[in-house]
Amino acid sequence: MTNQQATTTLWRPTGPKELDLVRDLHWRAWPPRLPEQPIFYPVLDEEYAIQIARDWNVKHDGAGFVTRFEVDSAFLRRYPVQQAGGRTILELWGPAEELDDFNAHIVGEIQLTSSPSKRPRWGSLIPNGVF
Repeated sequence: MTNQQATTTLWRPTGPKELDLVRDLHWRAWPPRLPEQPIFYPVLDEEYAIQIARDWNVKHDGAGFVTRFEVDSAFLRRYPVQQAGGRTILELWGPAEELDDFNAHIVGEIQLTSSPSKRPRWGSLIPNGVF
């Protein structure tokens, strides 16, 4: 009998610089936050992640990407769901100083799921043909 860990699927919109850092971490962790970024906020809805990647990352970074990953559900209970707008605009807010602990509870690899970019730059970003 196997005891399979319960996980929650999260999405994260990101720009090319952060995605490069995720690749450098072998698709297993998120890089440290910048000093002006006190929280790490993955989202609970893929459409919301696509909207952010398209409307914010493309505008500010020239490209936007959406990632999907699984996190231990029991661990996530420490972060209350934040409603940042409409009914499906849901985020988890984790303090930047807890990101190493958060990363330790990611189950499997971070997967690149889409790029609502005007100028996609796949190249060496795709891990093992995940996308």
